[in-house]
Amino acid sequence: MKATLRYLAGLAGPSGFGSNSTAEQVTEDCCSLLPSNLTALITVVEFLIEGATSGIGAETARVLAKRGVRVVIGARDLRKAKEVREKIQKESPHAEVILLEIDLSSFASVQRFCSEFLALELPLNILINNAGMYSQNLEFSEEKIEMTFATNYLGHFLLTKMLLEKIIDTAKKTGIQGRIINVSSVIHSWVKRSCFSFNDMLCGKNYNGTRAYAQSKLATILHVKEVARQLKERNANVTINAVHPGIVKTGIIRAHKGLITDSLFFIASKLLKSISQGASTTCYVALSGQTDGMSGKYFTDCNESNCSSLANDESEARKLWNDTHALLHKRLRQATN
Repeated sequence: MKATLRYLAGLAGPSGFGSNSTAEQVTEDCCSLLPSNLTALITVVEFLIEGATSGIGAETARVLAKRGVRVVIGARDLRKAKEVREKIQKESPHAEVILLEIDLSSFASVQRFCSEFLALELPLNILINNAGMYSQNLEFSEEKIEMTFATNYLGHFLLTKMLLEKIIDTAKKTGIQGRIINVSSVIHSWVKRSCFSFNDMLCGKNYNGTRAYAQSKLATILHVKEVARQLKERNANVTINAVHPGIVKTGIIRAHKGLITDSLFFIASKLLKSISQGASTTCYVALSGQTDGMSGKYFTDCNESNCSSLANDESEARKLWNDTHALLHKRLRQATN
């Protein structure tokens, strides 16, 4: 109840920020302290809804570019991504924004994207696994995997795996701590242990759109927990954390007909965050000095928060990582034969 009241009132937490804080506000003080030539890679699925810039990824890219960070955007639709780049560079003429095509539901596309990025020979300081999708209907990727799970979790798992050594190497060479951020959701806590089966999620068994979305977001937190353990074991100067952006006025919310009906949308919208408020936690964890050394954590409203007991289960995190690694090894080996 206290957390709900704090959210509604927009009260600041220990970080000095709260639910009403915007991405620009949470990065304003730290921008003068940022190292030069930082590079951030951000994945985005959608950009434009009804003619207006819409999406946490686009806003995150805008604010990071405004703070002097080189931004690489991984987007499915390059035409719309170019419109976003134009808007960013109109506001920040010296911003460096690089666009690369990626379809996170496709292993081949993720591999191609990573090859193209590595060929640029840029440093990689920040990786933001932001892209997310919601589908009311059961759909499958080209690898015959349920689309929500493939896009929201598996694609980012493979992307992180393929770029991890680059992030670690950049941190080692520059002395600047690398940061990985997985954008999750508070609805990860809706998932019961009995409903969290790797094979069932792959095939979309007894499909329900909201449940599939929640399961994928739980998986992104478990991914954070296990990779954080591995990074600590390697003594790597890289952190990985999960963030809940809040319930934000984006296209994903419009697609959640089962979560917020049309008749309730107007009332519910008064409780929703703006795009800039939704991007604030991602930007805070990406750039703030207050998050130095923090890894394996879950943030909401720019403050460390508690995730579900299942999301905190280290054995479940390791099991999911092993199952995912085995699946990718098998599928990628088959693709090369």
